[in-house]
Amino acid sequence: MKRMIAALGLAAGFITSAAQAQDIPTIRVGWTIPAEEAKYWMMRRPQEFPDLGKTYKIEWSQFQGTSVMSQALIAGALDCATQGVLPIAQGAAAGTLNVYIVAEHVGEKPGSFSVYWAVKEDSPIKTVADLKGKTVGISIIGGGTQGPFNLMLKKNGLDPEKDIKLVEVSFPLSEEAIRSGRVDSSNMNQPFAARAEAKGGIRKLFSLDQVLPNIVHIVEACRKDFVDKSPELAKAYVRDITKALKMALANRPETMKVVSEITKVPVEVLDTYLLKGNDFAREPGAAPNFAGIQAMLDVYTDTGMINQKLDANQFKHPTIVAPIE
Repeated sequence: MKRMIAALGLAAGFITSAAQAQDIPTIRVGWTIPAEEAKYWMMRRPQEFPDLGKTYKIEWSQFQGTSVMSQALIAGALDCATQGVLPIAQGAAAGTLNVYIVAEHVGEKPGSFSVYWAVKEDSPIKTVADLKGKTVGISIIGGGTQGPFNLMLKKNGLDPEKDIKLVEVSFPLSEEAIRSGRVDSSNMNQPFAARAEAKGGIRKLFSLDQVLPNIVHIVEACRKDFVDKSPELAKAYVRDITKALKMALANRPETMKVVSEITKVPVEVLDTYLLKGNDFAREPGAAPNFAGIQAMLDVYTDTGMINQKLDANQFKHPTIVAPIE
């Protein structure tokens, strides 16, 4: 009888534990590669985050880019995801995507890496104006970098619609496209820029920071209805994003291991740029650069990529925004 009572007690305890595990709230989070070190730490080193797995859980979903995640947010399939400023702006202008920007992953600052367009070393193209009549690559037509790119062309007397042939060339293929002559110029991003520079034979034509300083490349955005319904859950997530990015910046050797585990890029390659001066800028506490976001929104309006003026503050929650300690 005593054994039976003990067994029943153990069974009851197991059922209670299972029920409690099921009661832990879950956040559905989208992610992609590269430049999301905070998320990579949370995925690969969860033991560093006491709340993760105990007071809340994350259901991670990998995507190939931010535009696909925008659609998943609109459909309600994700609660939070990595986003560019442009899809957030386009969704807000259309009334289809309502999010808070709760953190920033990477951007540009004076002295940091800036997305640039390159040509072959012996190319006759010496200035932006020389791109007239040429074939130029861009990672995504209509993507986040096209606003500043169009502005750069206009400042140098070129019509982005008429004076060049713009084609899509993904960042991993930009170097080959330039070297083979398939395009006359194309945009370069890390880690592909570091790889190309090491080989030599190409040179920078212009970078986006020449026309728009302090660009914000990718942020963390959460649906407004999710945050408003579950503010404590959202706050726990942003608190861990804050902590994760601080840890990533404080421990570069471990961060390279974490990133290598996620991306399968060897540590030796990552060491050439990751968290160095030739990498993008990161805010220590993952604080979004709302002034930079506003500047980008204005460029998107001025270049016709969105049809109305937007205020960056409409994407800022009063309290749920990094850094949260």
